Amino acid sequence: MQEFERDLEVLAKKLCRGEEENVSKEIVRLKEHLKVLHSKNLVKINHSVMELVCAKYLVLAGYIVDLEKSLNGLSCDIFASKGLGTMIIEVETGFVPPDHALDPSTYIRARIASKITRYSHFAEKFGLAVPPHYVMPVPKVLMEPPRNRSSEEIMAIKALCDLYYSNPPVSLDEIKNSHIHAVYILDVDNGVVEETEPVTYIEKTENLFLSNKVLAAINQSYV
Repeated sequence: MQEFERDLEVLAKKLCRGEEENVSKEIVRLKEHLKVLHSKNLVKINHSVMELVCAKYLVLAGYIVDLEKSLNGLSCDIFASKGLGTMIIEVETGFVPPDHALDPSTYIRARIASKITRYSHFAEKFGLAVPPHYVMPVPKVLMEPPRNRSSEEIMAIKALCDLYYSNPPVSLDEIKNSHIHAVYILDVDNGVVEETEPVTYIEKTENLFLSNKVLAAINQSYV
């Protein structure tokens, strides 16, 4: 608990430095909320610092931000609202549990697809936030407009998600109507956020996949 609070305090001070009072107040409020959640063993430090860095970016853009917000039985990482518009952002660290040491790539692909399909219908916009050292495999079909998805592509995403997420399973309607609008690259070291479109993110990172024959083979199986 002491280490968590110490690290969060250091980051919050860094994020507040040079900002207006209203921005600093929001950062402090969110920091305190994360501390309460950690006391209940609900959050971890790596995930929390990424949430706080991304939250500052959204606060500066005029959003009202909540962290770890409950949504009909789910808990989203970041829920932001501005006017009548809402946005959900899920933080993706790239962590693979020990139980999936033998299938890490498939597990990660399924987790990303599941996050997009489960959360995106709760808000007008949906995004994923990642650190710069992690190349996130976003299924290309989920970056296309929903009307462009074939039944075969929808079934392929469902089969992927059902490998790990079947209680409850992802529905066909969720897959059909889901969409990702943005990717946020979080530089925690410097407290900097770069927002980019999903297609641009894939274009920038695709060469890293293709440089490895194994990852290239995995990429070809994307739908």
